Parts: sequence; structure tokens; C-alpha cells
Amino acid sequence: MQRKLRLRNRADFSRIYRNGKSFANGQFVVYWSHQKVADPFRVGVSASKKIGNAVVRNRMRRIVKEIMRRYEGKLQPNIDIIIIVRKPAITMHYQELEKSIAHVLRRAALIKKK
Repeated sequence: MQRKLRLRNRADFSRIYRNGKSFANGQFVVYWSHQKVADPFRVGVSASKKIGNAVVRNRMRRIVKEIMRRYEGKLQPNIDIIIIVRKPAITMHYQELEKSIAHVLRRAALIKKK
């Protein structure tokens, strides 16, 4: 994922947690907020120590970032997104993770209408 599409600043994460909206399913929680500097969007991934050791957490972050990279042209413009990985996600295959992320993004109405 390109550097400009990543959320890295703690202040940005805090702003989205405080002022953003959230939607969830069994595997992921999505917080999002509108932001003018997020062109086309920015993504941050959070995986806590509850889901596993560093290898598991980093693997899940890489997979989620790759899935989000593939949604680059399909998401609403100018939004910041935080995706929190839940423990059931670590046992799923890539295609199942992709469907789960698509589901939660649709629930949040972040995917563009065709």
C-alpha cells in the first residue's frame, strides 16, 4: 500500500475513534470519518496483542492492507478508515477475509454505488 494511503499519526487515530462512525461484524470493526486531505482514502490497521504474537499481527496487517489496496477505486472519496482485526479473523483464508471486509464496508456505506 502506498505511503500516502496509510494512517500513521496517533492524532489521526484518536480523531477517528472520537468523531467517526463505526460498523462491525465478527472478524473486523471499521471506524471511518470524512477528511479533506485523505485523497482518495487513508487506511490504518489495528491488531491488538489479544489476537496473537507479532508474526500473526503483522501477517493480518499485511493481508488487510492488500485487500484495501484492491478497493482503491471502489471506495467513497476523502475518508479515513481504521480497521480493527478481531481474533476470529486469524483462522480464515484470504478469500473469506476479503468477503468479510467487503461486508463491513458495505454496511458502513463506504463502497461507491455503481
